[in-house]
Amino acid sequence: MKLLRQFLIIIAVSFAGEVLHEFLPLPVPASIYGLVLMLLLLMTGVLKLEAVQDAGKFMIEIMPVMFIPAGVGLVTAWGELKSVLVPVLVITVVSTIVVMAAAGRTTQAVIRHERKEKKEGMKS
Repeated sequence: MKLLRQFLIIIAVSFAGEVLHEFLPLPVPASIYGLVLMLLLLMTGVLKLEAVQDAGKFMIEIMPVMFIPAGVGLVTAWGELKSVLVPVLVITVVSTIVVMAAAGRTTQAVIRHERKEKKEGMKS
């Protein structure tokens, strides 16, 4: 029953993201609205982490299963993809490298910032 309640909370926040997507004239996907809304709810304490933690962990564990339909879609669309395979591969490799570099740089900046704050806190 606990997991069901947690899933319902996550679905409700996702639905709120869908509603925001319909009413706000911005080119932002509904899933992003839902993620930002969930982040705001968790950061403000309106929603406690314990209220969605177990369901979130479960969804992360089963995430690879969610890629199966996309893989099957690629296999079934192979005829159309064959003619644009090289550009798609180049775009995929370049965008993956850019995202990895950006994520790495961001992580390094956050770690440096936290270490700097920690050192300053020890000096005081």
